[in-house]
Amino acid sequence: MIPTPAAQAASAVADRPVVPFKMAHLVLRCADYRKVVNWYLIVFDARVVFENDMVTFITFDDEHHRAAFVNTPDAPVKAPGHAGIDHVAYSFRTIGELLVHYERLKAASVQPVWCINHGPTTSIYYRDPEGTMIEFQVDNYADPADAAAFFHTPTFTNNPLGIEFNPDEMVRLWRSGKSDAELSVQGTAARGGAPVGPIP
Repeated sequence: MIPTPAAQAASAVADRPVVPFKMAHLVLRCADYRKVVNWYLIVFDARVVFENDMVTFITFDDEHHRAAFVNTPDAPVKAPGHAGIDHVAYSFRTIGELLVHYERLKAASVQPVWCINHGPTTSIYYRDPEGTMIEFQVDNYADPADAAAFFHTPTFTNNPLGIEFNPDEMVRLWRSGKSDAELSVQGTAARGGAPVGPIP
């Protein structure tokens, strides 16, 4: 008996590891519902897909919603250093995109809490009004295998967090013509104070 196409497809799926093909969305409970929703709309340059007094769905691309916010006015505020998710990270394709995004948020009075070159990524972190951190990053290596290999180098062993940088100086260098390859090197002229940045 010849297997049907559907049976062949089912067999092919069953014979290999099955993992999600994308991260679809995150959901946040909000004590200050409107303030949090407005912050995410600004930070992601997003649009509202659906909204009422209980829930808001937003997106910044062709996904039907990338984030949802649930109005929970009696929810306790997160304590510093609470257990659970520390931050959620989003990638840009180039350092230029990351820096233009930084400038747009700065003009909207949204300031980062941490700017650091981790080695595999150049990253700018923000904290939402209720304490959740969002990381915007650029991969410093074109090949993910090279980024993974960085974790096995003496540089990472000696400094697993990375080197902080001044985003305004990074913007200046980028606008002066420095390439992504030059700006992605740890310890460029855009670095700031301490070589190891504490996790905020």
